[in-house]
Amino acid sequence: MPDVELGLRDPAFLRALERLSLISKRSYAGVLQGEKRSLRRGVSIEFADYRDYSPGDDLRYLDWNIYGRLDRLLIKLFVEEQDLRVYLLVDRSRSMAFGAVPKFDHARRLVAALAHIGLAGMDRVTVGGFAGALDKCLPPLRGRGNVGRVFDYLEGLDAEGGTSLGESLSRFAHENSRPGLCVVASDFLDPAGYEQGLTALLGRRFDVVAVQVLAPEELNPAVVGDLKLVDSETGEPREVTISDSLLRRYRRNAQAYCEALRQWCLGRGMGYLLTTTDQPVPSLVMAALRRMGLVR
Repeated sequence: MPDVELGLRDPAFLRALERLSLISKRSYAGVLQGEKRSLRRGVSIEFADYRDYSPGDDLRYLDWNIYGRLDRLLIKLFVEEQDLRVYLLVDRSRSMAFGAVPKFDHARRLVAALAHIGLAGMDRVTVGGFAGALDKCLPPLRGRGNVGRVFDYLEGLDAEGGTSLGESLSRFAHENSRPGLCVVASDFLDPAGYEQGLTALLGRRFDVVAVQVLAPEELNPAVVGDLKLVDSETGEPREVTISDSLLRRYRRNAQAYCEALRQWCLGRGMGYLLTTTDQPVPSLVMAALRRMGLVR
């Protein structure tokens, strides 16, 4: 859908994205917490430590000053730059098609922006969709030359089918043995719950960020009277009479659901952000995501 691409064509926004970096709170093999630097010792511009010389070591990295003072052969060690593995998953179930601005369009614009940041920063970026099951994901990509490939993939997705957060995220966790930063963009409105899938990601040591995408009218509907509501995923109809008191109760329940998800995520060391589709993606990235520490 061209709107996804056109929504990220502003040259000033694209330049701003390329000045940002994606940040992981966890420390992985090869990546220091909050930075893209390897725990391995290699050749770089930043000194890290010394170790004793062993036969066969590169003599260029001997510290001759220390040898002159202490009569010891020591090899200089340096911090080696390394990329972060970034996984971006977008819910494309039929419920995500809801809203004056479809939740799915908002979610994939956000995913496209995060992918652009990661690719420009030379991270290894994987993008995938899910609904009743996990879609075939793009392979890990690196470099800004792959931005168009990510945009094409996202534009080719449709919001259709039921939701299975548990099965989709559990399968993703099982199939990806190299953990990293994992952002899940979804409304998290699965009757079976969100706990199983998110727990599966945590169990494989992913640094998980849940971005809950809702339409403003889901949080604050303005309908009243006798209505026939139809579940967008199951097709199940239900006739209801909506009064002011029922609307107030609905709003309280909707806010309580979002707060319960937030507390569940934060209580397990996950990131959480609620966004509505009336929030422009540029302000979402440049303000909200920076405040929560996902980008800097």
